[in-house]
Amino acid sequence: MTQPEEKRTLHEYLQRSREVLLWKLEGLSDYDIRRPMTPTGTNLLGLVKHCAGVEAQYFGEVVDRPFPGENDLDWHEGDGAELSGHSYATGAESRDQVTDFYRRVWAHSDATIEELTLDARGTVPWWPAERSRPTLHTLLVHTIQETARHAGHADIIREYIDGAAGLLKGVSNMPPEAGPAEWKRHYDKLESIARSSRSS
Repeated sequence: MTQPEEKRTLHEYLQRSREVLLWKLEGLSDYDIRRPMTPTGTNLLGLVKHCAGVEAQYFGEVVDRPFPGENDLDWHEGDGAELSGHSYATGAESRDQVTDFYRRVWAHSDATIEELTLDARGTVPWWPAERSRPTLHTLLVHTIQETARHAGHADIIREYIDGAAGLLKGVSNMPPEAGPAEWKRHYDKLESIARSSRSS
């Protein structure tokens, strides 16, 4: 595989996860995309904001190409009392502001990915010293992993909110014959297996 082919493949995987994150917001109210769905406050719009911030750092300041709009959102920098300030949208930040910010970050990241070679190096001061000078290839793999992980979180959160599930927009990857009744039977079967394991 040539370097351009490898870069294109990595970029395609990153873009797929980016699009999934935004798709998981579709059709939901502002309340539902912001509501905390775990004890640590994980929420759909917050996942988008977090992933936008990750990309702005790794394909921006890390490779000496700062994203020009980084301060367009509130990251609660320097506020030691703030928990996960980068992982939720404030009341003043609209859905459109956060998603538009993410798309602008994509464009900046894509330009960085296009212009640098896979062996170009950046500096990540918050990584251990022995790993603090990663290549663009490493940054791509790291960001793909980060975005895909949070897209998986979004899958589960969306299913909890309204039952919607699927792999990609237009590609559900779910059994076509399965409806609510079939899923209920499946759920009950798994619950029965779980309960029976208590006595084993």
